[in-house]
Amino acid sequence: MDIDAFCAQRPVLVTGGTGFIGRRLVAALKEQGAQVRVLVRELREGWCGEEVKFVTGDLIDPASLTPACAGMDTVFHLAGFAHADARLTPEFAARHWAVNAEGTFHLLEAARAAGVQRFVFLSSVKAVGDPGSRCVDEHWDALPETPYGQAKRAAEERVLAVGRESGMHVVNLRPSLVYGPGMKANLLRLIEGIRQSWLPPLPETGNQRSLVHVDDVVQALLLAAAQPVAAGQTYFVTDGRPYSGGELYRLIRQALGRTIPRWTIPAPVLWGAARLVDGVSTLIGRRDRPAQTALDKLLGWACYDSRRIVNELGYRPVWDFERALPELLKGCKAP
Repeated sequence: MDIDAFCAQRPVLVTGGTGFIGRRLVAALKEQGAQVRVLVRELREGWCGEEVKFVTGDLIDPASLTPACAGMDTVFHLAGFAHADARLTPEFAARHWAVNAEGTFHLLEAARAAGVQRFVFLSSVKAVGDPGSRCVDEHWDALPETPYGQAKRAAEERVLAVGRESGMHVVNLRPSLVYGPGMKANLLRLIEGIRQSWLPPLPETGNQRSLVHVDDVVQALLLAAAQPVAAGQTYFVTDGRPYSGGELYRLIRQALGRTIPRWTIPAPVLWGAARLVDGVSTLIGRRDRPAQTALDKLLGWACYDSRRIVNELGYRPVWDFERALPELLKGCKAP
């Protein structure tokens, strides 16, 4: 089934439909004729219209999810507690479990009771353990080490179990780091650090990190729902082009119209400085390693092979980071 035929007049519930990825998914569903319902915790002024219906509910309140799922053919579950790198405290761990794991359990049960036919869960590459300095595919099954990853993995397993038990078409998608207009956090900070000239030239270490454009995540979500072969499967989603930290630095400099420095800070110096900063953080009571975590996102490995979704579902990433940069820079803050 192609995406246009799938979407036409189909009643669809989207959780997280007001977020970075969710807004793009809702727009794509509307454009292709789906009847879209968006789950929100509370209604806000301006969230009304004939094309999208908003319904209130909360993932941690099972009873509120029953009316949200009633009459729906498909559920796209994007909502969650997204602070993957939050401080390692019991409070954050409990929040991850309550929202990302148990919240998904509750939504699955409401969907099953309502007779929903399709359930697509937006998980994360964090649902598996760190693959180290290699590029892995879906056969990589190491257990996650963070509360966020553990909650996502538990949710994935329940999604597949409900699919086996009920015959529901269920799919887990694991996107890598998502970029696109309106993005926040790590890549935005990298761009601003280079634009404002406080980030030193990064060395080329040969590391590889996977990224994916938000519009290609939407493409993967629609294909996962529309293609029968996707039922019961889990897929990595990337733009098909891994990047090193040094390459990202150079691409952004070039897009800003700046020359590439002939010198770089050696990686051991950067890691030493990060350990020193984190040592000070420990003295003031922080349990995490913020500086080393931030540096790892530039010089560490996080490479995932998404050829399976390409081969099985016909996923074709339209964007890569280099092509998207001009549009990304327009949306960033002025120096």
